Amino acid sequence: MTPENTILMINVVIVLTAYLWVYPRMTGFDLAKVALNDIVATGIALFIAGYLYLGSGVEFKLLMLNLNWFWFSLLSYFLIEIPLMLWYCRKTFTQNI
Repeated sequence: MTPENTILMINVVIVLTAYLWVYPRMTGFDLAKVALNDIVATGIALFIAGYLYLGSGVEFKLLMLNLNWFWFSLLSYFLIEIPLMLWYCRKTFTQNI
């Protein structure tokens, strides 16, 4: 498995776990709790990527850009997260209106 695929799989697992299991059970309808838990989830993804690739010199490609592990992990995490975040907010917060 390529380093890009490894980080992408880690990010997908963390985002899906967060939005499909953790957030509905722990945050409910509180947007501040969602944001705080999202910071923790992002930190976990960065920690794992750093553990695997910090100091390795591996370059990651994202949309024709060469990035280090930190920026690749962060940007790919956000690209994966945005559609799920919009879905979760629409589903969760429109039910309360």
